[in-house]
Amino acid sequence: MDESGFRAEYAKSDRSTCKGCHSTIDKDALRLAIMIQSPSFDGKIPTWYHMGCFFRKVKPSDAQIIKGFDNLRWDDQEKIRKKIDGTSKDESKDKSDEAEGDSKNFSAEYARSNRSTCHGCNSKIEKDLVRLSRKVSSSSNHSATDQWYHIDCFKEHKDELQFNGTAETFSGFNDLNKEDQTELKKKFGSSTINRKRKGDKTLSSTTSENNDAPKAKQAKTEDNNGLTPAEEERHQKKEQSELLWKYKDALRKEVPNDVLKELLEHNQQKILTGESNLIETVADCMAFGTLEHCPECGGFLIFSHSCYHCTGDVTEWTKCTYSTRTPTRKPFDIPDDIKTEYDAFKSYKYKKRDRILAQVIEKQVTITKTPDVSRVIQEPTYDSSLPLSGYVVSSAGRLSSSVATIQKEVERLGGTYSSKIDENVGIVISSKDEIEKKSKKLQDAQKLNIHIVSEEFLNEIKTDRPSIIMEKCKISTWGILPHIRKQTKANEEEKLKSGQKSFTTASNKSDSRVKKSVPDKVQLKLKDGIAVDPDSGLEDTCHVYKETETGDIYTAVLGLVDITRGTNSFYKMQLLESDNGQKWFVFRAWGRTGTEFRGDKVDEYSRRNDAINAYHALFLDKTGNNWLDRKNFQKLPNKHYPLEIDYGQHADNDKMKKLLETANLNIHSKLSYSVQELIKMIFNVENMKQALLSFDIDLNKMPLGKLSKNQLDKGYQILTELQTLITSGITTSKTAIIDASNRFYTLIPHACGLGSLPLLDNVELIKTKTEMIDNLREIEIAYSMLDQSNNTIDSSEHPIDVHYKKLKCVVEPVDHNSDEFKLIEQYMINTHAKTHDQYTLKLRELFKTAREGEFDRFKKFQTLDNHQLLWHGSRTTNFAGIISQGLRIAPPEAPVTGYMFGKGVYFADMVSKSANYCFTSKQSPEGLMLLCEVALGNMYECYKATTLSASTLPKGTHSTKGCGTTIPNPKEYYHTNDGVVIPMGHGISSDIRQTSLLYNEYIVYDTDQISMKYLLRVDFQYKY
Repeated sequence: MDESGFRAEYAKSDRSTCKGCHSTIDKDALRLAIMIQSPSFDGKIPTWYHMGCFFRKVKPSDAQIIKGFDNLRWDDQEKIRKKIDGTSKDESKDKSDEAEGDSKNFSAEYARSNRSTCHGCNSKIEKDLVRLSRKVSSSSNHSATDQWYHIDCFKEHKDELQFNGTAETFSGFNDLNKEDQTELKKKFGSSTINRKRKGDKTLSSTTSENNDAPKAKQAKTEDNNGLTPAEEERHQKKEQSELLWKYKDALRKEVPNDVLKELLEHNQQKILTGESNLIETVADCMAFGTLEHCPECGGFLIFSHSCYHCTGDVTEWTKCTYSTRTPTRKPFDIPDDIKTEYDAFKSYKYKKRDRILAQVIEKQVTITKTPDVSRVIQEPTYDSSLPLSGYVVSSAGRLSSSVATIQKEVERLGGTYSSKIDENVGIVISSKDEIEKKSKKLQDAQKLNIHIVSEEFLNEIKTDRPSIIMEKCKISTWGILPHIRKQTKANEEEKLKSGQKSFTTASNKSDSRVKKSVPDKVQLKLKDGIAVDPDSGLEDTCHVYKETETGDIYTAVLGLVDITRGTNSFYKMQLLESDNGQKWFVFRAWGRTGTEFRGDKVDEYSRRNDAINAYHALFLDKTGNNWLDRKNFQKLPNKHYPLEIDYGQHADNDKMKKLLETANLNIHSKLSYSVQELIKMIFNVENMKQALLSFDIDLNKMPLGKLSKNQLDKGYQILTELQTLITSGITTSKTAIIDASNRFYTLIPHACGLGSLPLLDNVELIKTKTEMIDNLREIEIAYSMLDQSNNTIDSSEHPIDVHYKKLKCVVEPVDHNSDEFKLIEQYMINTHAKTHDQYTLKLRELFKTAREGEFDRFKKFQTLDNHQLLWHGSRTTNFAGIISQGLRIAPPEAPVTGYMFGKGVYFADMVSKSANYCFTSKQSPEGLMLLCEVALGNMYECYKATTLSASTLPKGTHSTKGCGTTIPNPKEYYHTNDGVVIPMGHGISSDIRQTSLLYNEYIVYDTDQISMKYLLRVDFQYKY
């Protein structure tokens, strides 16, 4: 779909105002726009300029990236081309004005003391040295102040300072002595020299004239008319433009809109709204013929920017993505009665022609360097023959290709290879094993938010632009596109400059409105168990209306996602009744998910039925479904879908948090202090929020306590569907993947700011999203337990004790001085893998556990051989569910892709292998781990990923062992009195060469083979 950031058209009225000079743009005058993010809805809006004002603000590198350019009159197209090419008659005036403006903003002088500091190197500028200044406006008193630089420092930063002048541009230049003037001319050039050279012959021409060698012949292919192919195409485009405008002028002069609509309907064409659109469409049909319908979905085709694209829908969730530059056409038919009535049609005869369309090449936009405009950094121009042009690539770890081979391939593809990882690197090629090792190189990459991609990247890059392939081959959980990282850094640097204003396009102005943090705490006021949306401003005086007879709650949250259009919208609506029952209000809020780009509205009604009818009409308008029939909801194209969430019938988060942290001092807990602290940790509401944020979940649309299990299961089903589409080996339509991705993101709202939601078209993304839902299910269990406990609090019992009981598990602390504690501590020390050296582990607390009913379930496997005490790690937020319900196997709805050896419960004999799954950080360094007795029996040994289950395990085996290259030394194993093996040896080589695993993994497919023995509270002591 069209993503142009610029528009050109003739003003439809005289109501628009130029954002440059703030004067009116006259009706029918040429106007150009920069598209910016709307502050009140999920979409872009134009900011209009006169042509001259537009080019003082921004300068596109190619006229063809301006949407609507081809629809302008030929003379206006020429004016824009000349502006961009720098051949406009006004260009010299613009440049002189620019130079004059620069002289006011930049100055040179001798330092009057040694007190000034260079803004480039932060060192003092010695007295009497030449110093250069850029004036900036102070936000406090609106006066201009000087920012001083050494000459060399100024030159180094001149692009950031938006200096494009010469030595003479600096005010005060003439006051410098000759030597210093010469020095500045060497550094910045001289306008005197430039002016002289304009009249002089160039060196090349002089050489050519004085050289006896013949001039090189210039290749020039001409047609019979004496025109080159480029000139011929230009001539044809001019004729085409004049023909279209001949028709458009005639139509605008005498043909009414209803007749234009009748003509389009008669010829089975799309009827667009607005007079200009109707005229454009009919003129196109007259000049080139009517458009046949889309060959993929049967929808209407329309002309847009540089091609004809389909306006139809392939499914109720997804727009058709078909587009073509050479559509099939047929003659435009004009009924006789219309033909005889209007002069525009009387002499018309259809003639078959092909519309000449310019090839749009996305190029970097040049920002005109005015003091209040900062750099806009875009993705490097894509060249399919050199797809890595403009990118710096590095590699890390042992890969199938040597470093020399990778470097050669990167350079062949146009990129630059770097052996070190720094802020200039945009892409790192590595492996999952290297990520698991958390090597120094990859830690540096993570700190810089650099994409880590698989080796497949170098093959895939030949098929599409780098930004798309980087997401497709991404194997890290972090990563920001290089040009976005550079832009963010540039923006931060701009903010540090005193008084510097930021560029006023959406990409910069909107940064502060894109949120990825815990939403501001708002005390939700519950009335009858339902929260009134605080954005309504009516939470103190109203409650959500509830139908007495049916129990229907009049509140809804709707979502609309379309990856192809970049849509990620929400719509909230509530029917509110005043607490005195005398007034009713319909509240709605809308916007882009995960941002502050939003709007809202409240309508007041004096009669309840009027408010109910208005609510029903609004729901019908947004969804295409009747409110009273919403249980049989049918998704319709371009309409919102209701999210299946609990609308606030919970106690609020702050209240539950307070109950855990500040219990009634008159009631004493029966639990030991260490167990009390453990319960607080497990049920920490802030940790739950942060876990959701780490998965880009939008907490405003899917807050804690509002996660529907049914909706999460539907998410699993869609991921399974996507897995089948990707791995079936059958050529899959991209549309099918887009459709499933749209459904997934609608059901599980994601916050991507103003960026695009990634298409779920590769196995790694499916695995990531599967892990996300695994964790969401655990959080849903924890929060439900927390809420149930809160609602059943007995004033005679300590709240922490109530939450503890909900776990249905005996948890007892182990004495730090006991042999038992020391044994487990030694097991932890011995089995810390050498590759996981970014942190050490300290056992803070050890708890013995006995889950309700687990002993009886485990009894049937007591006689099975090979019982081992093994590690299991998980996020802290998952442990309420793990302790209360045990370790569980992924449900049938979940895709198999996310699990290396199929759906089972995974364990390790190296502590750090499991510790990595705790997902701690330097900022949040505390985690929980388990030690479980696992009845392994006969193990089926594997050396690479294999999909297995209880039913597909080879006969006579009871578990799977993924064999690693490093194992605990068997000579150091400890055997307990009841025959359980504790593999607590130091890591040694297993002498297995053919495996893809670094460390052992153990998988069981029946949860009754697991007996939870210990819960460990662990400090991760990060080294860096």
